[in-house]
Formats: sequence, structure tokens, C-alpha cells
Amino acid sequence: MVKNTKVHSLIKQVYYRLNLLNAWEKVKANKGVGGVDGIEIEEFEQSLENNLISIEEELKSDTYQPKPVRRLWIPKPDGGQRPLGIPTIRDRLVQQAIRIRLEPIFDPQFIGSSYGYRQGRSAHQALGDVAVCITKGNRWVVEVDIKGYFDTIDHSKLMGFIARRISDGRVLRLIEKFLQAGVLEEFRLYKTATGTPQGGTLSPLVANIYLDYYDKKMQAQGFRVIRYADDWVIPCRSRQQAQRALELTREIIEQDLGLQLHPEKTRITHIRQGFEFLGYLFKEGYSMYALPTVRAIKAFKQKIRQITRRRRPLKLSEIVRQLNEVIRGWGYYFSLGKVKHLFWRLDCWIRWRIRAFRTKCWAWWRTTIGKRYTSRFIHQTVGLISLYSIKTRRQSASV
Repeated sequence: MVKNTKVHSLIKQVYYRLNLLNAWEKVKANKGVGGVDGIEIEEFEQSLENNLISIEEELKSDTYQPKPVRRLWIPKPDGGQRPLGIPTIRDRLVQQAIRIRLEPIFDPQFIGSSYGYRQGRSAHQALGDVAVCITKGNRWVVEVDIKGYFDTIDHSKLMGFIARRISDGRVLRLIEKFLQAGVLEEFRLYKTATGTPQGGTLSPLVANIYLDYYDKKMQAQGFRVIRYADDWVIPCRSRQQAQRALELTREIIEQDLGLQLHPEKTRITHIRQGFEFLGYLFKEGYSMYALPTVRAIKAFKQKIRQITRRRRPLKLSEIVRQLNEVIRGWGYYFSLGKVKHLFWRLDCWIRWRIRAFRTKCWAWWRTTIGKRYTSRFIHQTVGLISLYSIKTRRQSASV
């Protein structure tokens, strides 16, 4: 059992030089572009020692002031856009330094079925947990979705949750500064009265801290919440139990935490009708199965189309390298499902895209080059990774 004792004098551990160096290595490994100050990772590294000294002194004297987050908009698979926040390199480093010290304090108290952004836990584990619950007879499922979760977290409530374990005023003030740093978009500064720092390394942890209140309330009522960040499901044995879980969820989320459930995406469903979780569609026919959702397949195909545009001035070897990065990641993630036939069809389509790119002609079968690009040639000589082979290798390894 985790003791809920308060932690004092934490700021010294945050600005401890080895902790700052550790935070820097993590920031550097994550790469990314610079924030509103225009300083990139390479430029920051050139004056690393001076930057660390400056950060250390500002944290010691309680004068560190985060800069606003630079906001960009990136397209979504459904045609909309979602905001992308880019903090400065300095702010990323300090947030990472705070996170390194806070995680050992808060993470052990999180429930076992919370999987998002936690060391040693993964989306695959969450998916496996769902599958086990269904096979044990929990065939009714509550799907929960919060509207704009990361943008609507109440600052005062969040700081109250953090203050239950942290009594160091300088650390609390520093976190609050990051929450209120604002967003800069097209030279206009927007205040952030709610929400966590967009794109910040601290955001995933504080988001888990905020929802831990909900997790424990539901657990006390006998419900198993399987959660990955702000995406979760509640497996139940009957519709009546699912209805009770939804009512309790609505009460805690909307009344206690001040968030809003998405009216269309929050629902009760049966495994026969199917439900979506972490990009997978779970459904029952003759037996239970899982497939990538239509949205996930569309997003994957859109990436492939972007890479294989006919007019890209790149060699085929570079195109295949880029394709392999996407195929490897997507294929491994979705290889847990019943996807052999789907992966075979996608492999055929990707080979068609490569032939068309190579010949600069969608009617590639009419060309001499197109006829030479057989499936074996594309995979064995050109080096394209096969989705189908990813599935079969993973299946063989699990036997």
C-alpha cells in the first residue's frame, strides 16, 4: 500500500545538475522544433553548460518564467484540424525535470488498469486487459469520451490534487506558471485559464493525476475502468450495471471534475454491436475479434499516399525507407487483431502505389518497368516491408 505522505523540499531535486542533464537527454532524444524564442535543439546544445547554469539559478531563486506555447494546426484524418503546442526547449527541459521527480511520487498510487503515459505500460496491455474482461463475461461496455480533455482541465482542482502530495511551494508555483503561460498563435497571445500545457512533457502526468480521482471513485464502487489517458472503457456484466457506471461517470466527470462528456461518443454498447478503443474495433461474430477502425485504416492509407505521390523528387530507395517507417509502426501496433486478410490487401495496394510511383504512371502494367516490378522483386530487392509478414512473424513468436 502506498503511503500518502507529503513531500517537502522538492525543488532542490528538480534543479539538481544531474537531474537537469537527465531531462536534457530526454528532450534531445524526443527531437522536435523550437518554440516562440526560435531556439532549436542544436543551438541550445551549443551553449548547454551556460543554459543549464541559467536554468539552475532561476529555479533556485524562484524567478523562472515559462514562455507561451507556440501553436500550430495539423490536419486530422476526418478533414478537421487539431492544435499542436510547441514549448521552448528551455521549458521542455524544466517540465521534464519536474516530471522526473513527480512520477515516482504519483505513479505508484495510480490504479492498475490505468495504462497511458506510464513507464512499463502500453496500449497493447490496455487492449489485452479489455479482451480478458470480455472473455470473462463482461459483454456490455461503456465507452467514455471527454470533449477537449487536455484543454478543459480546471487549474485550481488540478493544483489541489497535486498539493495533496507536494508541499513545496516553489514547485507548486512553478507548475502553476506552466499552466498559465498562455498560447501564441499568429503573433497573438491567448491566456490559458484552463487546460494543461499543449505539447508539454508535463501534460501527460498531470492529466493522469487529474483523472486518478475518477479512477479511484469508480474502483470504490466496484467498476473496472480500463483507461489510456483520456480514452477509456468500462466492461460490465449487464446493461443495468453499465447504466449505473455511466450515471456515476457523468456525476464524477461533470460535477466533481468540471469536465464534459462527449454526447455522441459516450455510450453503452454490447460486444455484438462492437465498440472502439485505442484505434481498434472490438466486435463479436462467431467469436470475438478485433480490427483496426475505419478511421485508423484511412489515416494509414493517407500517409502512404503522401509518401508515394508521383511528383516527389526522391529516389525509390528513399520512398521505400519512408514507407517502411510507417508500415513497421502501424503494422506492429495493429498486428494483435484478426488482420491477416486486411494486411494482405493493404500490401497489394502499397505495391501498386510503388509501381505507379516508379513508372510515374498509374497504368504501370502497360510499361516495361512496371512489368518488371513483381511482388517478390519489391520486397526482396527493393526492400519494402510486408504488413502480412509482420503479422505472421508476431503470430509465430506468440506460439
